[in-house]
Amino acid sequence: MRRQRNRTKLSMEDIEFRTTLLRSLKNCLEAADKLNEIYKKTNETLNVMMGNQLEIKHTRTEITNIIQTPNSRPEERKNQVKDSKCKEAKNTQLEKQNEKRIQKYENSVRSLWDSFKRTNIRIIGVPEDEREQDIENLFEEIMTENFPHLVKEIDLQFQEAWRTPNKRNPKRTTPRHIIIKMPRAKDKERILKAARERNSVTYKGIPIRLSADFSTETLQARREWQEIFKVMNTKNLQPRLLYPAKLSFRIEGQIKSFTDKEKLKEFITTKPGLYEMLKGIL
Repeated sequence: MRRQRNRTKLSMEDIEFRTTLLRSLKNCLEAADKLNEIYKKTNETLNVMMGNQLEIKHTRTEITNIIQTPNSRPEERKNQVKDSKCKEAKNTQLEKQNEKRIQKYENSVRSLWDSFKRTNIRIIGVPEDEREQDIENLFEEIMTENFPHLVKEIDLQFQEAWRTPNKRNPKRTTPRHIIIKMPRAKDKERILKAARERNSVTYKGIPIRLSADFSTETLQARREWQEIFKVMNTKNLQPRLLYPAKLSFRIEGQIKSFTDKEKLKEFITTKPGLYEMLKGIL
């Protein structure tokens, strides 16, 4: 990637870069506001859930006391138990509703993070002593070494490039990942598709990996599909993991896709062959 720089006068490339930087900053600020709003709503829901749990605990205590009271009249005692059980059932329903709300907020946060990472490429395996101050040219060298045809077809300019921080294990010996933020998702998809088709990607002869960048929750959701994916692949169902964590496969000439295992469980009950195939792992 060759850039012509003029230190006395702003070039069109400088203006585009600053415009992109300002746009990214604006998007980050908007995302921060959304995350703050979701955080407040989640806290409110958690407080309601804690209150409901205390009420449930109190109701259970009441039921226990009524049952253990020997002097209560049978009819009165029966009515009290019935009322208490109704009250407990109502609290349980509220608790389930609150859990659904929390799940909804968590999914919103996950979707927001994935949308920010939508154009990112994660490079895994490049040694840390390799050109720490020159990651941009490093990415170009990886592309030239492995995908020379794409270098000619795609504008390799990107918005940002950085090493991931060591948050979980500062003493880890494996190199930190490199994140490349592309300006367009379609360019990222073309590069990752070429990497999958090539099977082996290297940097100066060292094996490395290129992958999409996802939130931690989405990565876990994708891992949960792996065993099912392998079984379907052996049965020629042409399974695919769609963005961000949706399983797709072909059955009876139609393409079906599912966002979670519960929906897939419901579907296979109508397909005996598929049910027999997956009943041990789903």
